Amino acid sequence: MWRYMTSIGLGVVMFGAGMAWAGSPHFVSCGLSVSNGMVCVAGKEAGLGNESQVQVTLVGSAHCQNAGGNEPSAQNKVDFVQDMVAPVQNGKALYEVCATTSFKPACSPPMTVVVDAVVLFDSTNGIACTLGN
Repeated sequence: MWRYMTSIGLGVVMFGAGMAWAGSPHFVSCGLSVSNGMVCVAGKEAGLGNESQVQVTLVGSAHCQNAGGNEPSAQNKVDFVQDMVAPVQNGKALYEVCATTSFKPACSPPMTVVVDAVVLFDSTNGIACTLGN
């Protein structure tokens, strides 16, 4: 009987350790910034377990807005995508991924770049952080 209970106990300990080792990937934070036509998102992920890196993708859309708050033309809307590989240390990843917006004609002052929607996607773990309007 003792041998049977020891085997069950050892199995539970090994199973529990395996679950703890796998981690629970999640975004701790993600923040959006826009400057000089660059759309950047700073991401912080945790619960990554023993992964050495994560593949992240920044996907979004933006438009150019004049000082009156109006969008001057349909061609002043752009989509952007940027991929990167971010290193993981101690089960955490801190990174910033930036994409350039290319408007034609240029979105120059007094016009401003307005982000419509942005998704930061960690394809390694299947998690996402959504920002924007």
